[in-house]
Amino acid sequence: MARKAFEDFEPPQRLVRALAETRRPDGGDGIGEWLERLPELARQAVDLRELTVERVQAPGGRSSLVLLVRLIDGTPAVLKLAPERARPESERAALAHWDGRGAVQLLNPGDSHGVLLLERLHPDLSVRSLPEAKALLEAAATLRRLWVEPPVAHVFETVAERTERQAEAMRAGAEADAEVRGLVDAALGARAELLASAPEERLLHGTFRQSKVLAGERLPWLAVGPDPVVGECAFDLARLVRDRVEDLIASPSGAAITRRRVKKLAESLEVEQARLRGWTLFRAVESGVRARRVGRPRDAELLLEFAGWL
Repeated sequence: MARKAFEDFEPPQRLVRALAETRRPDGGDGIGEWLERLPELARQAVDLRELTVERVQAPGGRSSLVLLVRLIDGTPAVLKLAPERARPESERAALAHWDGRGAVQLLNPGDSHGVLLLERLHPDLSVRSLPEAKALLEAAATLRRLWVEPPVAHVFETVAERTERQAEAMRAGAEADAEVRGLVDAALGARAELLASAPEERLLHGTFRQSKVLAGERLPWLAVGPDPVVGECAFDLARLVRDRVEDLIASPSGAAITRRRVKKLAESLEVEQARLRGWTLFRAVESGVRARRVGRPRDAELLLEFAGWL
């Protein structure tokens, strides 16, 4: 059954494009090899766990292959395969620590090798389908449940470590592109101030936004797809501020809406507005500079205009 399912298998194009954006020029990250081996890796993972494949989830994720499967007893589940560069073992550790509290339940905590077996949520129904005000409310409530003390002697990347890697790329981008220099300087300055006075350390989702919250059975909404990091809560909330950025930019009152959103989210989740604004600026500029670098000018334009409002 599994072998037949992968006879004509091709990775989703969204996954191929997204991984291409993050590949190292020298090819030393293993992404090309992983994509070539993906049909066989998926078949082996399915056979080993005696799963029945229903379909590939499309358009799927930007860093992993997602298969809708059934366990040997017929229970619906999700099989997720990711390259080492996507840090799947970090995701596994975070999901195991949350143990279903606010996040999708991990079904194979003792497994390894970049394969995650997860409870089946409703893959085509995210909180983004709700009206905007309700979506923000439900997303924020889900995020609050994830902010817990990290495990003792954890191996998760810290906010300082992750943003230092990002800052290096931003500096390089500013040197090559004078148009973004002012925003990059402002974002890097905000980062330095924020890291000098970080108020807490929590386990964070790392890449949280409305589309990362799916409808479930155990709870109405559960988070998926973390890229976990340890640091202050405002860093995690910052990505949520710019959700539906295309709608914000299209609105004549987008800047005012953004400022109100910062205030509302900060108050509802008890983080300082200035800290949320600072991390929102940093993360928007980082994403915008990266979008310019990899040839997504429209995304870059939206993100950098948004950052200018902050």
